[in-house]
Amino acid sequence: MSALSGARIVLGVSGGIAAYKAVEVCRRLVDAGAHVVPVLTEGALRFVGRTTFDALGSERAWTSLWDEDRPIPHTHLGQSADLVLVAPATARVLGLYRAGISEDLLQNVLLATRAPVIVCPAMHTEMWEHPAVQENLAVLRDRGVHVVEPGVGRLAGGDVGAGRLAEPADIVAAAEAVLGGGAGAAATSRDLAGLRVLVTAGGTREPIDPVRFIGNRSSGKQGHAVAAEAASRGAEVTLVTTTEPTGLPPGVTVVRVETAAEMEEAVLSRAEAVDVVVMAAAVADFRPVAVADRKLKKAEGAPEIVLEPTTDILAALGKQRRAGQTIVGFAAETDDLRANAAEKLARKGIDLIVANDVSAPGVGFEHDTNAVVILDAAGGATEIPLSDKRAIARSILDAVIQTRSNP
Repeated sequence: MSALSGARIVLGVSGGIAAYKAVEVCRRLVDAGAHVVPVLTEGALRFVGRTTFDALGSERAWTSLWDEDRPIPHTHLGQSADLVLVAPATARVLGLYRAGISEDLLQNVLLATRAPVIVCPAMHTEMWEHPAVQENLAVLRDRGVHVVEPGVGRLAGGDVGAGRLAEPADIVAAAEAVLGGGAGAAATSRDLAGLRVLVTAGGTREPIDPVRFIGNRSSGKQGHAVAAEAASRGAEVTLVTTTEPTGLPPGVTVVRVETAAEMEEAVLSRAEAVDVVVMAAAVADFRPVAVADRKLKKAEGAPEIVLEPTTDILAALGKQRRAGQTIVGFAAETDDLRANAAEKLARKGIDLIVANDVSAPGVGFEHDTNAVVILDAAGGATEIPLSDKRAIARSILDAVIQTRSNP
């Protein structure tokens, strides 16, 4: 039987355009057997109608502290709830909740309940990435609030980016996971608390002269998503990156590098002190032996560039690993995906490898989405279909948790 069956859920709906998705969340929860009590803010009523939730919920929707015939509704709703779920949770709602300000019925319920709380942020990308919003979320997570991260996609006004409300099916799955306490709750929990995680991201640049370099198309987005997800799940995170990260929660230590040699020094000097290493960076395999100290002129003819191999950082990590350490590698391929990834996994002596076919549409370099297969040293394989990179990051860290629980 589903953990939702018979559960009393207060569904808070706040004033964002994504409020229309809360209608589907309400329907799905009721269909799963939950008793759903909608609570709509004044802002929510500008986007959706109370009558819709009256019809779909298990009882009439609540909209105010003052216009209902039952006294102190927030106390009743908070005390009787098995779960309080806010979808969408706007930046305003998150800020008020973090500060403990009870200016409307929904905020009062959030402060009056001792039930688990899930918030599902939804807002424009610039708002989502603002340090104040990320700090508010970090504080709420520290207090035990579960967060269903937004996705990447089309936003109001035709923009595309991070901040899109998670899909209703994913929100309902998170509610079931929290109520059931099962493994699926990992995406909303602090299951990495106490672990030190080192993540690498971006493509290295190997200089030819002061202007030109040998590089690759890696944007660092997948590594940054892993770092953000690990931090949100309680890990102490160090991110070694070649590109400027955005949307990181507070507390992530960022180390900027450019070349493979700089990446090597930054990673190997820190690796012994961490519990998990996720090598998402695309590190150059070769670099020029000699670097010109001035810009090479076209009129001088094509230069002869002699290359030498760089250090295989992932293999070095596999050789110097300490007991209890988990190492994750990445394999960007264009053919024979599983075979090439499996060979790399064995050759490097690591625990997991995340492989993707970068020739496929929407996958890998420079995209906001990815599709991967995660291989483990025991021969297991988990396929993750095309998803936003934060969802891929969740799956990678779920695999890390599973690997560490089955040494």
